[in-house]
Amino acid sequence: MARGNKAIKYAVLGVLLATTVACTTRYRNHGYVPTPAELEEVKLGVDTRDTIAEAIGSPSATGMLSDSSYVYVRSKVKHYGARAPEVVERQVVAIDFDSRGVARNLQYYSLEDGQAVPLTRRITDNGIQSSGFLRQLLSNIGNFDPSTITSQ
Repeated sequence: MARGNKAIKYAVLGVLLATTVACTTRYRNHGYVPTPAELEEVKLGVDTRDTIAEAIGSPSATGMLSDSSYVYVRSKVKHYGARAPEVVERQVVAIDFDSRGVARNLQYYSLEDGQAVPLTRRITDNGIQSSGFLRQLLSNIGNFDPSTITSQ
């Protein structure tokens, strides 16, 4: 009887430990934004696309409708248990260029300045119906053929 109680205690302890670890908050950083010191070095009206890319790095994206700006994006995403990830911090730096490729404007945005907008969204239909893992697993039980394992 003492062994059974000890096993139950270890099982409960294991479940509690797994639950605690699963519910730990994790933060992930994505992207790159130049530091304020690096942005101070950008000289509007003097620096070009090439000199800016060399000084502070390549941008995360270029202009959406034309090749008229560099966009640097950094996001901090909070992951907590089974909940959907939540963007808790976003920084965007946009450097606009004129037709000659010379820097004309530098803008800084944060998450508080607006709402999150996906730049692109691609959806591919994989043909799998929206059924749960257990349903997909159990639906294949009748399709198993043992002769496929032993045939050579």
